[in-house]
Amino acid sequence: MDSMKPIHHDTGIHKSFLIFLLLAVAFFLFALDLITGPVKIPFKQVFVTLFYPGSVDPIWKQVLFDFRIPKALTAMIAGSALAVSGLQMQTIFRNPLAGPDVLGISSGAGLGVALVVLGFDRFFSGGEMLYISGWIQIVAAWTGSAVVLLLVMAVSLRVRDIMTILILGILFGSAVSAVVSILQYFSEQTMLKTYVIWTMGNFGSLTGMQLNVLLISIAAGFAVSVLSLKRMNVLLTGETYARSVGLNLKSSRILIFLSTSILTGSVTAFCGPIGFVGIAIPHLARLLFRSADHKVLFPGCIILGAIMLLISDLISQMPPQDTHLPVNAVTALLGIPIVIWIIVKNQRLVSVS
Repeated sequence: MDSMKPIHHDTGIHKSFLIFLLLAVAFFLFALDLITGPVKIPFKQVFVTLFYPGSVDPIWKQVLFDFRIPKALTAMIAGSALAVSGLQMQTIFRNPLAGPDVLGISSGAGLGVALVVLGFDRFFSGGEMLYISGWIQIVAAWTGSAVVLLLVMAVSLRVRDIMTILILGILFGSAVSAVVSILQYFSEQTMLKTYVIWTMGNFGSLTGMQLNVLLISIAAGFAVSVLSLKRMNVLLTGETYARSVGLNLKSSRILIFLSTSILTGSVTAFCGPIGFVGIAIPHLARLLFRSADHKVLFPGCIILGAIMLLISDLISQMPPQDTHLPVNAVTALLGIPIVIWIIVKNQRLVSVS
């Protein structure tokens, strides 16, 4: 592939300029997201509100600080985390279609939420369930993703073939989805609607405390990812070569699986399951940066992931009145063409060879 070509001397300047350009695009989209919504706020007044909050309309101040800024930050954080998770999964499985939900981590988080929202709806009234569905729902999603991760890690300690682990992860995810379907069948209509809305993805429901917890969780996941960058570069050469240079494959898998679980599980817990970001963004990063070095792709995926979900959030607000499109549907519409392009491109490479 083009991303595997040797790096020339001028590519360092090219990559630095590209990162600066992408940061500028992300900043512009972030500002655009702040002025987009049912309440019209002039672009100039957004900056006045940010730097001189005491001199503006209290309604504008409340809209910006209580809703739009947390929502835009959540979109950036979620996109960055999912993109890095996808990069890690595609590297460890050496599969261009691997994503952060490939190990069933997102399905595990969905099961945790389903058990809270659908499994206990007979013990609480609708109002009580809606009241406790905040932190309990988030903890349940974390727990569900952690359980699936432990199963996958237990398998990885006994199975050496990485593709077998991939298949088992898909099977775990399918089994979890089957359990969720059974819970949906026996649940009441009100709670079923609550769960379905959660599965559509949402950036605007986080409180300030929840956003802080999400930020800390994602920072921890990124820290583990940074520790794995050299390992992932070695894994690109194949497991045989990795063993020959002394790389401990088991510990490398555990680190990468742990990072992916923290990143994907946290995003799914707070924002709902969001698909196709982790599959599409790493390929865009390789295409733009023309590199397979994870020290380059890691920051590239962080910025591109943030850009994609900021765009998705802007598109989701396009319908008139106070309605919003499901974020998960928007990311699918944006990501599916990229996935199709990946498949077609790989098929052409196979036919040429």
